[in-house]
Parts: sequence; C-alpha cells; structure tokens
Amino acid sequence: MCAAGGRIFFMLTRDQKEKTILEVGEKMAKMKALVLIDYSGMKVGKMSELRRELKKAGAELKVFKRRLVDLALKKSGLSFDVAQIKGQLALVFGYGDEVGAAKAAYKFSGGNKVFKIISGIVSGKNLDAAAVVALAKLPTREELLARLVGTMAAPMSGMVNVLQGNMRGLVTVLSKINK
Repeated sequence: MCAAGGRIFFMLTRDQKEKTILEVGEKMAKMKALVLIDYSGMKVGKMSELRRELKKAGAELKVFKRRLVDLALKKSGLSFDVAQIKGQLALVFGYGDEVGAAKAAYKFSGGNKVFKIISGIVSGKNLDAAAVVALAKLPTREELLARLVGTMAAPMSGMVNVLQGNMRGLVTVLSKINK
C-alpha cells in the first residue's frame, strides 16, 4: 500500500502481476476480437450498462494496468504499443463473432461522449479506430446470409413468375374463348 497526495494505492505483488498476465493471455487465446477503449470520465452506472450490453453481444470488458496489458500482448504474439494510448484503458474481448464486440462498443459510443474506441485487434491484425468503426457498421453474419439466399433465390422466383405468366395468359385466352 502506498499513499500519494492523500490517495491510497495498492501495489500488486509479483504473483498478482503474473496471475493478471496469465488471465489476460487466457482471454486473448479465447477471443476472436479485441477492442481497446478509452473510458475516461465515464460514470460507474454507464460502465455497468456497457458491461451488460457487451455481455449480450458475447463480449466482456476488463480493465488492467497498462504495463501488464503490454506484457500480455507481447507474450501472446500480438504487437501493439499500449504506452502511446492516452486516458483510461479498457479491453473489450469478443468471444462470439469477430464483429460482435466492435458493434456493441460502437453502438454504446453513439450516446456517450466520453467513451472512445481507440483501436482493435481482429484475427491477429491491428486495426485503427476508423477500421473498428467500419467493421462495426458491417451487417451481421445472419443479415449477410439472408441477402445471399435472397440473391440466389431471385432468378428462380423470376423464372417461376415467367412460367406462371404464360399459364395465366393461356387460362385468360381459354376463358374468353369459352364466353
């Protein structure tokens, strides 16, 4: 424990630091995406709201010391300079799909001025904030699959309409002849 400027800080022991690095490493091994955010000035209630939204999206928010995050990233083989990030750093681990964490973080950032997406890592590739936002704006996997099925079904439904049109025309001509 250390006192500075009237505030009390708890120092982590070497074992606690090693456990934290292992925890971050395990989360990085399971994750499909990582979004780094700056939450400076965010209220506790908003932080809890963000955690709930991320949990719905199959993601998790964790706050660790910068140096420990830097060591865990290097140990995991990911290269990212955490020291250049200003403000309060939090990590959003995406376990579901690659864009779920980015989508949830981006959606939350729309109504919160103090919340900023800094960067991200998807499939081992570093992304800047603009790339994470672009990724978040992509349609979901289900939407893309629905579009693909619709595109594939369009020629078949067009063919059915054409064939039905000929039959309708034949029925119309036969009914007029019958009158």
